[in-house]
Amino acid sequence: MRHLLFLVCFFGFNNHIFAQTLEGKVYDSKSVVKDIKVLNKTQKRLTVTDEDGNFSIVAKVNDTISFESLFYHPLEVVLNDSHFEDVNVFEIKKIISELDEVNVEAEPEQPEFEEETYNTDLQNLIKEDIKRNPQLYQPQGATYGVDFVYLIGQIAKLFKRKRPKTPIYKPLNYKQIDSLFSSSSIFTERLITEDLKIPSDKTKLFYDFCEAKGISSELLKEEKKMMLLEQLVLNSQLFLILLEEYGEEKTTKD
Repeated sequence: MRHLLFLVCFFGFNNHIFAQTLEGKVYDSKSVVKDIKVLNKTQKRLTVTDEDGNFSIVAKVNDTISFESLFYHPLEVVLNDSHFEDVNVFEIKKIISELDEVNVEAEPEQPEFEEETYNTDLQNLIKEDIKRNPQLYQPQGATYGVDFVYLIGQIAKLFKRKRPKTPIYKPLNYKQIDSLFSSSSIFTERLITEDLKIPSDKTKLFYDFCEAKGISSELLKEEKKMMLLEQLVLNSQLFLILLEEYGEEKTTKD
């Protein structure tokens, strides 16, 4: 019994010795890169880089580490002793896609602003309105005539610009996300399964996940589509991490 206990403690101690942590930073040609998926393919361990491109993951010599993202070429590194001596720097290369040729049409000519004509028209408009509705240009309690001080104040109000109210955008719900991937020429099922790597039988679950993440519906605007794509990429990586952690094939996240 004592020999058995000794062997268990011995092997447990050896495993503790060989377990190491790889510290690293990921960057491209310009700066550090966040939200890069870092996978120890040998041990099936997974993490992502933080805001400063840093990561740490349990690994050992000869483990294969991969770096993956939708916008970058994949990178694989086989670890050796030197990787555990200091913080390592890994460079990934951005995927550069060529845009189709765009025809730029000249803007339609805008009519010139005639200040003199504008002022004359405004004055005539005010005079006509005074004739039709003199009571609107008299202060309360006035019995005759027009109070010109009051009139000037009223006219001045016409030129005060009201501050536009900031629209409040609700988070995207499941129905909006489903509709987006059913009707958009950019956000398609192929994007989900091939680019975002979401299993086809998990797409509906992914919609639920995106709804729970509270993505602003403002990103549905045409000029916000790239921001929406970035949010979907980030959420897909987090979703895949959860699938690997709690799905049928167990994956440990550091």
